[in-house]
Amino acid sequence: MDSAAYLLLAFVSAGTLLQVWGTDNVTALYGEVIVIPCNGGAPAPQDLMFIKWKYEKGDGTGGDLLIKQVSSAQATVQATDQYAQRVSIDANFSLLISQATLKDQKTFTCMVVSGSNLNEYPVSVLVYKIPSSVQIMDKSKVLQKDKLTMVGTCVAANASPAATFIWKKNGKPLLADGIVVVISSSIKVDPATGLYTTSSSLQYAASKEDVAAVFVCVSTHKLTNQEKELGHFPIYYPSEKVSLEIMSKGPIVEGDNVTLKCHADGNPPPSSFFFHIKGQKMPVVNSDNYTLTNISREAGGEYKCSLADDEKMEASQSIAVSYLDLSLTPSGKVVKAVGDPLPVMIKKNASGDSKVSWTKDGKAMKEVKLSKLTYADAGVYVCEVSMTGLTRRQSFELVVEGKPMITSLTKDRADNADSKVLTCEAEGVPVPNFQWSVNSTDEKSVYTNGKATHKITVIPTANLTVTCRVSNKLGEDTKTINVSFVNKENKQEGRGPQDDSQDQAKLIVGVVVGLLIAAAIVGLIYWLYMKNSRRGSWKTGEKELGTSEESTKLEDNNHTV
Repeated sequence: MDSAAYLLLAFVSAGTLLQVWGTDNVTALYGEVIVIPCNGGAPAPQDLMFIKWKYEKGDGTGGDLLIKQVSSAQATVQATDQYAQRVSIDANFSLLISQATLKDQKTFTCMVVSGSNLNEYPVSVLVYKIPSSVQIMDKSKVLQKDKLTMVGTCVAANASPAATFIWKKNGKPLLADGIVVVISSSIKVDPATGLYTTSSSLQYAASKEDVAAVFVCVSTHKLTNQEKELGHFPIYYPSEKVSLEIMSKGPIVEGDNVTLKCHADGNPPPSSFFFHIKGQKMPVVNSDNYTLTNISREAGGEYKCSLADDEKMEASQSIAVSYLDLSLTPSGKVVKAVGDPLPVMIKKNASGDSKVSWTKDGKAMKEVKLSKLTYADAGVYVCEVSMTGLTRRQSFELVVEGKPMITSLTKDRADNADSKVLTCEAEGVPVPNFQWSVNSTDEKSVYTNGKATHKITVIPTANLTVTCRVSNKLGEDTKTINVSFVNKENKQEGRGPQDDSQDQAKLIVGVVVGLLIAAAIVGLIYWLYMKNSRRGSWKTGEKELGTSEESTKLEDNNHTV
């Protein structure tokens, strides 16, 4: 017997009171160091002699672990079993057990021996092990509508205590009802380690609305919770409804290609259909559409499609084909004579209400009435008939011909005072050809809508009569104008053929007036001369001016005047 045992025996023999305190609990992690405080970590008594740690074996007997005397720096390990290499004591007299296992879940007692007391503080140890991982097994690829289908299995391995599972859909817990939700769980124990592995499987009868549902399994443990998402699943279900769609953005027009699309609400969607085209059953595999090419107006009516594996599941749709026919009289290029009538007729055949509009040379016009053609009526006429989604156009080009006629022949003084500008205006189709009876310069021509204008510049050296001649394949026309010599004309000349005759009249009047004034002056001189001669007013010593012959000539002139 060692000294501590003798001392303990002495205390007991002396009637020292042994006190055993209530059991505390300590939780440790699997594989980690277990720290068991002595007396909850309270300070040791002042008269402490030694501390001893012991434990209760599985058969109810006690076992010693170690003893620490105040007088000794090192503790003495007394254990001879699996604890011999695993136990130690720290400065606060806490028992340290390395590499915790589930077998360490028992009661350990700290015995404190002092000079006056002997106290024991039992501590119960629990060892927890977090699940190593949560794994998903047997995950399904799809779910079946209204049929229990395995969603998946979640496994939480090597835990202590055993983990439990909760299943959630879209964040809300699922409650097992045996019809829509079936949850099966199991727990296995590793005989070597005593650790638990928990498995939980979910079976679920889905609905169409579950196509975007997210399933999650939650592992619940004393120390932590772990979630594992199984994501969402496609929901398979048979078709309950079939629909037929006409793939056209607008009204169907004769000549269009029209695609029929058959759709069923099953999942996965059916891949084979029958299209019923005017009494014929057309099979389509690995596609859901059928195209009608270059559709005619006779193709309007009812069309159907059905499932290849269930022809009772069918749908129908009616097709209306729009058409528009237009015939315009006349058409192409039309040549008519000026003054003739041109009747215009429209014939149309349409599947609905249509609107007629006209343009001439690109400009809109209300109606076309060509009862008496003029040159202005010439042009390109376009008739457009339109209805929803459809337009037809027909056109004709009208050419109005006529022999040329001169409408005006005028003259103007040019900027150069020595020249005149002659302008000849005419109407006619085809384009009139202009010819002048004089030589000219600076010729200019303009032709628009059957109206032609031709200008020339002339420098007259004498009074002229100028002829303008216009001609085309249908005939000709002429007109004349008088043009006077420029140097004998007033600078302010009027317009028209009467200007030259007026200028000549003015010139004659001017000459006559000049002659009369000259005669008056001569007569006045002669009268003064005769008067002075009779009065003898000639100066003395001066010879008489003029001879008798000159006097005679002067008198003759006076009589002439």
